[in-house]
Amino acid sequence: MSMFLDQVTIDVKAGKGGDGMVAFRREKYVPDGGPAGGDGGHGGDVILVVDEGLRTLMDFRFNRHFKAQPGENGMSKGMHGRGSEDTYIKVPQGTTVRDAETGALLGDLIENGQTLVIAKGGRGGRGNIRFASPRNPAPEIAENGEPGQERKIELELKVLADVGLVGFPSVGKSTLLSVISSARPKIGAYHFTTLVPNLGMVTTSDGRSFAAADLPGLIEGASQGVGLGTQFLRHIERTRVILHVIDMSGMEGRDPYEDYVAINHELSSYNLRLLERPQIIVANKMDMPGAEENLIKFKEQLNKEKTDEFADDIPVFPISGVTRKGIDPLLNATADLLEVTPEFPLYEEEIEEETVQYGFRPEGPEFTIDRDSDATWILSGEKIEKLFQMTNFDHDETVMRFARQLRGMGVDEALRARGAKDGDLVRIGEFEFEFVE
Repeated sequence: MSMFLDQVTIDVKAGKGGDGMVAFRREKYVPDGGPAGGDGGHGGDVILVVDEGLRTLMDFRFNRHFKAQPGENGMSKGMHGRGSEDTYIKVPQGTTVRDAETGALLGDLIENGQTLVIAKGGRGGRGNIRFASPRNPAPEIAENGEPGQERKIELELKVLADVGLVGFPSVGKSTLLSVISSARPKIGAYHFTTLVPNLGMVTTSDGRSFAAADLPGLIEGASQGVGLGTQFLRHIERTRVILHVIDMSGMEGRDPYEDYVAINHELSSYNLRLLERPQIIVANKMDMPGAEENLIKFKEQLNKEKTDEFADDIPVFPISGVTRKGIDPLLNATADLLEVTPEFPLYEEEIEEETVQYGFRPEGPEFTIDRDSDATWILSGEKIEKLFQMTNFDHDETVMRFARQLRGMGVDEALRARGAKDGDLVRIGEFEFEFVE
């Protein structure tokens, strides 16, 4: 069973704000004490935080529901409730965060310790001390806490590697990674030995270092889902340099140049910008019979297909992963190329700057009215449902305030226009009341 998970959907719910309180001062020698109900505390946020010790999303395999704690309710004597602590969820470096319902990009987490708020906690409800006025000096009005934000989040891991090893199955990518780093990927004489990306730190002979990833073998049609499909193509997107490993011996009956063209076609089909990354061709298995002749033919075909005569030639490094011949020149050239290759931002077009925009926005309806099969009128809408949830129905004054708010939103007129009559039942959520003319 593979112990690698790089894509998962989780449910998160921020904490509800604490309820405000209706209370009055009751000191012995203080007549007409007045209101003294405190506000509720703020609900906890749900926050993603990058932990450099994590390598996969395996922690989410059995736990995909996260809920922050609600704020403390307000208390008497004007004491406010305590705000709840935020809930932190650890994710590995290279995690992309999207809203599962809209597909909107919420963030790209690549720095250790970087945080992202994905669900905001509700504010605390106001206590009756907030509603005192000269006209109503002793109100029995208090708000419930605002509900916390609830949403589905998609997490997608794209491993952080400077160099990506790509190529057909069994061309020697895993062997090469095991030779140039301390990584110990599974190696076997059959296709798709590598089922998950393997990451290793590489140190050159002159002391420079970089991270390299051995990615599962690609085949023709991978960008359309053939073989392992697009399951691991996403991990190439963060690399700055691609080492294109080719079996120059042709021992499996394939033509090295056709392999080279086929893999580049799959990369461009998945994401055209992958071809912007500089490539180094690694002619592997040069210790095998016929490899030298195939290399000469390969270079001739490569030069023949060159469209721009002034463009630099793609470097070709003949190596043998088994005998370790030609490894040092390859690593030094890779390190040199990394020093002059900038990072490729993945989401610069999607991430918008946080700026304030002023403009006219036509107001849509704040609620909708439907008719249930039992002839009950159904009121729905984000604003009206939030208003309902923040109303404390234990006090008559608060209920009357809710009725005034509905009237101010035009609910009464809208119900009359739809044909509502005196005594009809109106439902908001699971709460029912009678319509009164």
